[in-house]
Amino acid sequence: VLFSADEVVATLGEGAFGKVVECIDHVDQNRHVAVKIIKHTYTEAAYSEIKVLQRLKAEDPNGRYHCVRMLDWFTYWHHFCIVFELLGLSTYEFIKQNGSLPFELDHIRQMARQICESVNFMHLRKLTHTDLKPDNIVFVNSDYVTQYSHKWKRNERILKNADVKLVDFGNVVHDEDFHCSRVTTRYYRAPEVILGLGWSQPCDVWSIGCVLMEYYIGSTLFHAPRNKEMLVMMERVLGPLPDDMVRRSRKRKYFSHDRLDWDEQSPATRYILSHCKPLKEFMTCQDADHQNFFDLIGKMLEYDPVKRITLEEALKHPFFFPSEKHTASPPKKADSFRLPPKKRRKY
Repeated sequence: VLFSADEVVATLGEGAFGKVVECIDHVDQNRHVAVKIIKHTYTEAAYSEIKVLQRLKAEDPNGRYHCVRMLDWFTYWHHFCIVFELLGLSTYEFIKQNGSLPFELDHIRQMARQICESVNFMHLRKLTHTDLKPDNIVFVNSDYVTQYSHKWKRNERILKNADVKLVDFGNVVHDEDFHCSRVTTRYYRAPEVILGLGWSQPCDVWSIGCVLMEYYIGSTLFHAPRNKEMLVMMERVLGPLPDDMVRRSRKRKYFSHDRLDWDEQSPATRYILSHCKPLKEFMTCQDADHQNFFDLIGKMLEYDPVKRITLEEALKHPFFFPSEKHTASPPKKADSFRLPPKKRRKY
């Protein structure tokens, strides 16, 4: 029991930060809620997350932009506890429980639009999420029907509704905050972060591209144990890194004569060579929908963050208008509030 009004009924997830539990709020008509209990060693991150959640809620009182709703927060025995609306499974957990089968493209489109709207809402307010991954994109309701798939020759779970919300704002960074050199879970980490070139909102766009490909193929696109192997995988899928990014990189240990220095006979490299292929070869169908999806992914996985598509541009991409001919044009970016400067914890 967290406090007299709440009854803990289940543990929803655990991590380095602490745990998330499902509770019954006996004060509020026995409503089920999710409570994130944060270890005292993450107090600064908890305080930062609360401030960001308060700001997003004030800026979006009707919940139009698909960010999880904070209902309340309190402290309990030196632990910050944040009360959220109760959602369904994370997209990561759904894929895992579904035997790593990919999502239908129409569901990917629905999720992609909502993810882009949510993160663009943050970007226009000079915020970078920095930790976008399937674990932090959660279904509003993950109910499903089970049916036999002739394609996969097994039962698969089909979502009833693919609406999602963005969660975990503990690592959000404002443009004017200190930007530590290492952010984002490795598999979704942008090349400019790995190369030590500095980063801003475009690193989120790269992460979204990786996430959407994971939804399409049912597994992580770039899955490597170290940053150098990540770069090798990127080159196998996307082609050579731009020369100017290599020359400007602070990570010279990854290169020899401005080319990636890697051992073709190592176990990690053999895995990469056997599992990686050019991006377009992942396409399972050649129709316009799939072509548009891969065109969007290619623009999100642009190496150069300056050339990478913005989310406002992405939302105008033909992939989101399957029955229309649509051409995107560069939008203006809004200028909004500031968050107070603060120290960043190390990753």
